[in-house]
Amino acid sequence: MTLSNKHILIGISGGIAAYKIPELIRLLVKAGAEVRVATTRNALQFVTETTLQTLSGHSVYSDVFASINAHATEHISLPEWCDAMIVAPATANVLAKTAAGIADDALTTTICSCITRKPILFAPAMNDKMWENPATRQAIKTIRSWENVRVIEPEEGPLACGTCGKGRMPEPEELCEAVHYLLEPQSLAGQRILITAGGTQEKIDPVRFISNYSTGKMGLALAHACARRGADVTLVCGAVSAPLYDPFGRIHRVDALSAQAMYEACTDLWPQMNKAILCAAVADFAPANEATQKIKKDSGVRSQESGLTLSLKETQDIARALGETKRADQQLVGFALETEHEKENALHKMERKNLDAIVLNSLRDKGAGFGTDTNLVTILQSDGKETPLPLQSKELISAEILRVLFS
Repeated sequence: MTLSNKHILIGISGGIAAYKIPELIRLLVKAGAEVRVATTRNALQFVTETTLQTLSGHSVYSDVFASINAHATEHISLPEWCDAMIVAPATANVLAKTAAGIADDALTTTICSCITRKPILFAPAMNDKMWENPATRQAIKTIRSWENVRVIEPEEGPLACGTCGKGRMPEPEELCEAVHYLLEPQSLAGQRILITAGGTQEKIDPVRFISNYSTGKMGLALAHACARRGADVTLVCGAVSAPLYDPFGRIHRVDALSAQAMYEACTDLWPQMNKAILCAAVADFAPANEATQKIKKDSGVRSQESGLTLSLKETQDIARALGETKRADQQLVGFALETEHEKENALHKMERKNLDAIVLNSLRDKGAGFGTDTNLVTILQSDGKETPLPLQSKELISAEILRVLFS
């Protein structure tokens, strides 16, 4: 699911991390959401009302008694309007007030009205000493105990005061991902899902390897989609260049750069999993012998006339190994990237490797395949069902794959 037609309310309190919120608004709007903003008066010392209004397209609610408010009780109407609220940054002051039920300004009255009705996310940000304050810790404990509330932990790193510690608000991309978690149905809660992503690297010598063009975007999109729906995801990664966002620790990353390392990780993990989606571009062949030192032009291994000859060996087949040991209560999904006889090759692969389904795409389709943000696929199932999906973002493709195969 995207955030299309969703109403997101952002509450900003008076912390330096408020400077990140314009980018969060931009990301939410790009994802299809309509955004409105409520702030404390102090928040507007860090980010201007004009900036927030321009990016959101709505006036900012910062004064309970302002004549420009659309409603006399804006703190009631905004929670009625929104699908979810995020308070970012959430200062120690706002956290303490929220925990105590104090509502004495535009933001805290809005929180007080929203907190029993809509999902709400707090993103604390403050100095590390303030984060460690017993009153702050108690406020966090109290807020976390409430049914509709999630708290995203602050990060460790350099702080505005010049020290280094825990208290940094996560980046806007991480907060945007957390909003998805608030709104997605938890249809995969309790499920353990193995996903592979990225290309493998097969070493020739200490400085060279054989690989492919995979960036891991499709695999990471699938990991995000599963985690948003409540799954416990184990992501076995080859070489990936796409970012991974995991605001609530549902994605456990295992790095496995070579085909052999990925094979060992997957076969070890598979017995504990309910489902697996094998999206990685795993090498079919690897150098038979890895040189221990860099191969040089004048090393005697090659000649100017004949060039360098590499002997290759087949790598172990991950999909086949998992298919051979698949239990009746497990689902196994593969991917097939083909350049000719696409459907025939994909169906043969699904049958040969005992897959429940295979997702087929072709390098001949413009906008699909390696390195793109979009994909065009057909989902083929072992029971004969066939679901073609149009060209769209890999995020939307991932959501559709889960809907078709795991609903």
